[in-house]
Amino acid sequence: MSRPTLEVADIIRSSGNRFWEKHKSHLAGLHRKVLDAIVRCRTAALGGHRDQCVSCGHQAISYNSCRDRHCPKCQGNARARWLAARSAELLPVPYFHIVFTLPHELSALVLQNKRLLYDLLFRTSAASLLELARDPKHLGADIGFLGVLHTWGQNLQVHPHVHFIVPAGGLALDGSRWIDSSPRFFLPVNALSQVFTGKFCEELRELFQQDRLQFHGSLQQLASPAAFSRFLWQLGQKDWVVYAKPPFGGAEHVLNYLARYTHRVAISNHRLVAFQNDRVSFRWRDYAHGGKNKVMTVSADEFLRRFLLHVLPKGLVRIRHFGFFANRRRETALARCRELLGTVTGTERPEATNLLRCPACSATMLIIERFTSAQLYFQPDLSLATPQRCSVDSS
Repeated sequence: MSRPTLEVADIIRSSGNRFWEKHKSHLAGLHRKVLDAIVRCRTAALGGHRDQCVSCGHQAISYNSCRDRHCPKCQGNARARWLAARSAELLPVPYFHIVFTLPHELSALVLQNKRLLYDLLFRTSAASLLELARDPKHLGADIGFLGVLHTWGQNLQVHPHVHFIVPAGGLALDGSRWIDSSPRFFLPVNALSQVFTGKFCEELRELFQQDRLQFHGSLQQLASPAAFSRFLWQLGQKDWVVYAKPPFGGAEHVLNYLARYTHRVAISNHRLVAFQNDRVSFRWRDYAHGGKNKVMTVSADEFLRRFLLHVLPKGLVRIRHFGFFANRRRETALARCRELLGTVTGTERPEATNLLRCPACSATMLIIERFTSAQLYFQPDLSLATPQRCSVDSS
């Protein structure tokens, strides 16, 4: 994919300070850190390194990346490393993709309680899958899966949902055999939705009773027990969306599929169309109207506001493993799964392929020398070089 001509960093450089001065009373230091990191990413401010081609000897200066998980330019190599590590854990069975989504009525409360409610979304949706899968009326098996948290919709508004990737089957509860799921569906989505709704609302009630929820601004009206009980009752009347996509192929397809969902940020640079007269245009897909591709134009102020809605609390893990994929039992459980499925080892682990390539011969470029930001700024022989905006997280 070619390098985009417009980047989120360009918008922040032009409008970021003005946005911060206008809204800083409602923002946290973490938001400022994210803005600064994206602006500095792959510039001389972070230092750099000299790369040399292993084949033809061509040399170039590359700038370091910021490695912030919200930066649109820093996810490619992180994704490649993660997928290489996960490939050895894939099982030789089809996989299902199941999505749990919170109703939009919860969006404002989520924004004021991100750490608690994103964790609650993970915990209750995973528990719903595990509970129904163990039910003999459904699969009657112990399953394993991984989940990826996304907080955004295509229009950059708050839209919290979790993508789960689930092998099509599981271990019998006594561990004696592998149980295949139906080739058409994994678990009934209506039952999943009902269990998920009940678990989430019940645990949300407990958080309220423990006085752990925050209510600011217009949400202060929910702070009384009567108002919150009414709010929970109204939530229970909504249709909580659980969506199961048709099954797809085995291990070789799963890795490519996972790459579309892991290490995403709210918007990629390639979706940006224009930035003129302090207004930003970007591509989006309108799923409410048949998934039509459209272009949305908003002020730079509104664009940055929406972008920062999706900054996650420090330390919040957005990729999690459950069931027999959980860290504490993964090794032994997967070995048992492969034994029952007739495969001795997992998929051979591929090398991460997101390496800097030589512009002259396309061979691999390796780092031979590192530079500080001061060296890049003040040494003429380095500052006059043409830096490569590399795709390698080498800082």
